[in-house]
Amino acid sequence: MTSSRLDNLVAIGQLEIEPGTRAEFEGLFASGAARIKDAQNESLSVDSRFDLAYNAAHAFALAALRYSGYRAKTRYHVFQSLQDTLAVPAAQWRVLDQAHRKRNTAEYEGNVEVDLKLVEGVITVALELQTRLGALIPLAT
Repeated sequence: MTSSRLDNLVAIGQLEIEPGTRAEFEGLFASGAARIKDAQNESLSVDSRFDLAYNAAHAFALAALRYSGYRAKTRYHVFQSLQDTLAVPAAQWRVLDQAHRKRNTAEYEGNVEVDLKLVEGVITVALELQTRLGALIPLAT
């Protein structure tokens, strides 16, 4: 799958054209599936659920990008590519963008300020990504 937006990201060096493999795709899908299942466990802390949901969404988004024949230089561009790789609406992509900013603040500044509403939003989007990816698995070569 190619698009002018993805091609533009290649042109500016944020994506590389690199075919993925079925094993890579399936591994990322399995990783995302395990994490999103755990993220739904309400007995875990909100911070843990956020981390699990965020990483599930990233694994699914990366699987979609690799399936489409690209590799990203940054996590941000993995999420940004979702509009082209899985036709994800802007509203869903923006939830992941917000989560990405929160994740970076937590990772690099030690400041974790995540609320349950964001966690639930990331879980919802990650489950949608999982569903869309599930439709691709039979097509992977």
